[in-house]
Amino acid sequence: MKIQLLPDQLISQIAAGEVVERPASALKELLENSVDAGSTQVQVTLQQGGMKLLKVTDNGHGIAKEDLELALTRHATSKIQSLEDLEQVGSLGFRGEALASIASISRTLLTSRQAAANHAWQIAVEGTQGHTISPAALDAGTIVEVHDLYFNTPARRKFLKTENTEFGHCEDAFTRVALSRPNVGFLLQHNGKAITRLAANTPQQRITDILGNEFAAQSVWLEEDSGGLRLWGMTASPTYQRHSRDSQYVFVNGRFVRDKLIAHAIKQAYQDVLHGDKHPAFVLFLELDPALVDVNVHPAKTEVRFRESQAVHRFIFHSLHKALGKTSAEIQASQPVQAPFNPFRPANGSMLNMPHEQVEMALQSRPAFGGYNQPSVSNGAALAQQFYGQLYGDLNTDPTATDRGQGRAALASLPDTSELPTTLADNVPQQYPLGFALGQLHGIYILAQNLQGMVVVDMHAAHERIMYERLKLAMSEQAIATQPLLIPMSFYAEKVEVATLQSLQGSDTLQQLGFDMATLSPTTIAIRAVPSLLQDSDAVALARAVLRDLHTYGASRVLVERQNEVLGTMACHAAVRANRQLTITEMNALLRDMETTERSGQCNHGRPTWFQVSLPDLDKMFMRGQ
Repeated sequence: MKIQLLPDQLISQIAAGEVVERPASALKELLENSVDAGSTQVQVTLQQGGMKLLKVTDNGHGIAKEDLELALTRHATSKIQSLEDLEQVGSLGFRGEALASIASISRTLLTSRQAAANHAWQIAVEGTQGHTISPAALDAGTIVEVHDLYFNTPARRKFLKTENTEFGHCEDAFTRVALSRPNVGFLLQHNGKAITRLAANTPQQRITDILGNEFAAQSVWLEEDSGGLRLWGMTASPTYQRHSRDSQYVFVNGRFVRDKLIAHAIKQAYQDVLHGDKHPAFVLFLELDPALVDVNVHPAKTEVRFRESQAVHRFIFHSLHKALGKTSAEIQASQPVQAPFNPFRPANGSMLNMPHEQVEMALQSRPAFGGYNQPSVSNGAALAQQFYGQLYGDLNTDPTATDRGQGRAALASLPDTSELPTTLADNVPQQYPLGFALGQLHGIYILAQNLQGMVVVDMHAAHERIMYERLKLAMSEQAIATQPLLIPMSFYAEKVEVATLQSLQGSDTLQQLGFDMATLSPTTIAIRAVPSLLQDSDAVALARAVLRDLHTYGASRVLVERQNEVLGTMACHAAVRANRQLTITEMNALLRDMETTERSGQCNHGRPTWFQVSLPDLDKMFMRGQ
């Protein structure tokens, strides 16, 4: 067939198919134009999910009368003029296709006024017809009204979804632009109802306004600079895990992107602390020289290409890994301090004001924890108060009181929250954010008191993370120290275990993991040494687990690709088990280790190791003040 030029109208509609996939695509382009125009206030009005009406009003620089018709022409833009400009794009829009593509498949009304102009001008376009310019009334800025999207391309319109679905996509586009420009105020209206109103604010507050207080409370602020790269934003704790990727936002020089390289770096940073198939939440901004990133990869401009991709990957990974690796003390040090929780203060005030008979009854009715030989609540509290007294001075408590009368006197002498010394309030948040243990619950959880309220710790999960981090540190120093057994232990082994051990002859894999094992017979293996960090664990169970991992992953891959999995298995076997009764001193030692261990907020499987229950939350549970 003969080759021929396509009509201009068809060319524009083909281009619209690339740029304007749905109403949300048009909204994204119009919002980016408003932001590029220096607007400080942007208002979006939608009807029927943007299919009936899509209107964007801003107070930006505006468009001159002589440029109105040109603004609706394909490949016409004020943002680049040469190849040099294209190689270091600093604006969100630059192709000059958006307005022309939108106008070709809708009834568009463009009204604009520059601050120095006498009045505004508007141009009306219906598909590719019209271009009528007439005077209009408007303050400085621009209004773009897009009516009846796809009215002249019914084949495209039938692929649109329901009104709610299309509005959801428009809301996502609105959210992305609003996150990228916290210094701009935004308003979103749908079918005459205000949906979202955002005042110009700080980046932290804008993120909080959009993703919610829960996200902000469980996130850490990140800000890293290195080699011309800057990464900042908020990344959520692994305990704030999602079932989908709906709370993941990455911006490169202020432009929202979906980049595989960045996604892989983030996934690697979270892989050691995220549970199962859950997804992390984050709002991250990467800034670099525009000449080092190519944004002209895709018509929708959501894909980019980096000149130094490996450097970007390493920078993002290490920045996030560092932020997620903060200890509990580092994370909690900057949090606001509330009055300490007093478990012996009844709803009507201090026990100091209670009659003698009520105090006696209260003491008699307090059961011991779990029914085993554990200090009672009052004695446990006295021991915790003894720690306070030793560290911060005399708090007028008598931890040696043993009989009921002395115990009552010690309990009554516990200070009210207002009487705690200022040194306690000043020093505890920085040094002991997890507080001090009060007792154990069902042999599984540690209950502790800190200045914010109550802390509940899963002792096995917490100890597992501590041992895991210690093993990783030892492994990073080439090998894990071994502890020879005074009497070697032998155990009956399966054929696969014996075969796995025999396959390791001539290899130093086991030695690097801290083990010394030998085959005594076709069914017997002897353990001569175990890692010194795990010398108190069940040696046979530990050896079986390691041999199982070596068989599963292969000895050649264990120390390279699967090192963390094997170390995690070892740490799990070494961690304190449920129903192990700990003394108050042991519990506090575990809390102190957690405060100084990186990533101690999650176990090796990504599950949380502790939770904070604040005083306001406790007050709400018991309806205090209501």
